[in-house]
Amino acid sequence: MSRLNEPESASPGSERRRLSPRGLAEGLATALIVAGVIMLMQPFSLTLYTYSFAVTLAGTVLFVVGSKFPA
Repeated sequence: MSRLNEPESASPGSERRRLSPRGLAEGLATALIVAGVIMLMQPFSLTLYTYSFAVTLAGTVLFVVGSKFPA
């Protein structure tokens, strides 16, 4: 017997996950922010430390702009 509110074709796991532009932009932005913070806190390379602010800023700007994309 089928449930009243669910269509016949709905079954767990049958629906594919679609990648939206917003999801891709937010995922990439989050990765950039995390990479920038890790670059900021590492004690080994002055070059990584030098570019850490730019990477974190790029991730933040991408997140702000990417959150405006359609879902």
